[in-house]
Amino acid sequence: MEHPDISIRPYRIEDAAKVFEAVRNSLSELIPWMPWCHPEYTMDETLAWLEIQVPAFERGENFEFAIESGDGNYLGGCGLNQIDKANLRANLGYWVSSSAARRGVATAAVRLLRDWGFKNADLIRLEIVIAAENAASHKVAQKSGARLEGIAQSRLMLHGIAHDASIFSFIRKDYIRF
Repeated sequence: MEHPDISIRPYRIEDAAKVFEAVRNSLSELIPWMPWCHPEYTMDETLAWLEIQVPAFERGENFEFAIESGDGNYLGGCGLNQIDKANLRANLGYWVSSSAARRGVATAAVRLLRDWGFKNADLIRLEIVIAAENAASHKVAQKSGARLEGIAQSRLMLHGIAHDASIFSFIRKDYIRF
């Protein structure tokens, strides 16, 4: 189900308080799957991340976006990162706050990000790499139309533990006609 009231936009430094609050309110859902998330997550970590990501977006090195509702509420984040310019590939990542979960927000954001990436970046492949045990994220990838390519053993390190990962992809030729 598409949500016309969901949008994505590049992060701004002034998003720090909203991002921090959403992370803190979603710790129990984020910690198992997000290597950057931990019980003592701080506002300083949020600011440090934004101070890297905002100029990285401007330089075309990473493309991190805030997910917002139609009324401007912050719902989570998504981005194209780990960009491999030699192979025209990027990782597509996403998370939503607990208050926005199970409402189709992440699926809508993934589709918006996929479309943005293929229109605005010189990429031919977007990969979603998900811990095999992360059922909620698997549902998002499947509903967004990503193609499951297989399981990679010990592909993800999450809090010092290796996890098998499902590899999903979007391929440019399937979305952009030449």
